[in-house]
Amino acid sequence: MALLDVKELTKRFGGLVANKDISLAVEAGEILAIIGPNGAGKSTLFNGLVGHHAPSSGSITFNGKSTVGLVPEQIAAMGLVHTYQIPRSFGQMTVLENTMVGALLRHPKLGDARDASERVLELVGLPDRMDVRASELNVAGQKRVELARALATEPRMLLLDEVAGGLNPNEVIALTEILRGIHAAGVTLIIVEHVLEVVMRLAHRVLVLNFGQMIAEGPPQEIVRNPAVIEAYLGRKYRV
Repeated sequence: MALLDVKELTKRFGGLVANKDISLAVEAGEILAIIGPNGAGKSTLFNGLVGHHAPSSGSITFNGKSTVGLVPEQIAAMGLVHTYQIPRSFGQMTVLENTMVGALLRHPKLGDARDASERVLELVGLPDRMDVRASELNVAGQKRVELARALATEPRMLLLDEVAGGLNPNEVIALTEILRGIHAAGVTLIIVEHVLEVVMRLAHRVLVLNFGQMIAEGPPQEIVRNPAVIEAYLGRKYRV
């Protein structure tokens, strides 16, 4: 049984169909990338998966249980958590305190939450920055804080929304290695990403959206040679 199972998911906003008949299944231990042009429906899909809005039709099942009608906090407690494209750290709080906000979901005692947060900060490469205010970090650092807070909830599946956006090439490489470590620790990943280097290095499988519909699905090397994907998203000059 798939860890996440989505069947014929459709989301309408008035007369706009943002997602149409999307079906996907993600196995535990998989890394799935979702790509497509701006406005393709990627963020709408993510927001629906984590409970920011209910689908107009279709079903979402996580770990064998329906999530339709649940709020994000309930879905996070089930183990399905996501990060935001623009980091939402608490700027006046330290890196450790930001991470503890997530850890308190599983560890109500402050001492336990602190211990869990310190372990997570090691994983994302911020152990020496835990007492620094989040607002003092650069974009790459703030994205790591966002990632740490999500990981501190101890998710089974983590949805990453353009986590590499705004990073320089060296920061992208470092982030890719962090994500490898998170996956190796047992977390299933779904990545919405425009930075193709991250997709090609990490993804086991790629799903492509355009105008709210899935137009292709398959291994990365196959997807980047798909004529429909090149036409809709990558561009005719794209070469691997």
